[in-house]
Amino acid sequence: MVNNPTLLNFLFTFLVLWLLIVSILLWQNIRHYNRLAGGVKKQELREILEHLLSQLKENKRETKELRQWLKSLEEEEKFDLKKVGFIRFNPFSDTGGNQSFCLALLDGHDNGIVISSLHSRDQTRVYAKAITQGKTEGQQLSRDEKEAIQTAQEMAKG
Repeated sequence: MVNNPTLLNFLFTFLVLWLLIVSILLWQNIRHYNRLAGGVKKQELREILEHLLSQLKENKRETKELRQWLKSLEEEEKFDLKKVGFIRFNPFSDTGGNQSFCLALLDGHDNGIVISSLHSRDQTRVYAKAITQGKTEGQQLSRDEKEAIQTAQEMAKG
């Protein structure tokens, strides 16, 4: 047994303060619980919690479906025209200005077309060539067409 009154007084004060702090925290938790579940019976609270859990599962399922849908859209998007290269030039010395052009329209896999327009004093001719993976099949590309394709590919990078 402790006969020191100062020590007993300190312990008693400490215990009273500790009890007061724990009581305040408990009262705050009870008040918070009552605000959350105020006016709700135990059975209703269980139903509410089960509904929230089922809603959470539904949200997870929908999120998974949305991710799959987004992934399929990203795959489809690779086939959209997204790379454009445009070059103007003067192929003939007897015409003024850069009236001729090459236009490259490519998708994410470098497939598409290159359109060339050659303008002279007498006429304008338009040519189109299919592009597969950045190259033509069976046709030669002119220097300007190659430059238009390269410009399209570079613009998509950065």
